[in-house]
Amino acid sequence: MLIGLGLILLGLLLMIGGKSKDPNVFDTSEVYSFRRITVAPILILGGLVLEIVGIFKKSKAQDPR
Repeated sequence: MLIGLGLILLGLLLMIGGKSKDPNVFDTSEVYSFRRITVAPILILGGLVLEIVGIFKKSKAQDPR
């Protein structure tokens, strides 16, 4: 579960930023970069999938007998 949380945090960190030095200039290459539009959401979704698998997977140490 910690790996999933790490992926989610990494995705969120990759998505932050994009602040322009001049507020009158809109830089589309920074705002709509491949890192923000593609990589970060994939990492977040992958982290969420790992969290779901980590919650629902049964541990081998548990014996129902």
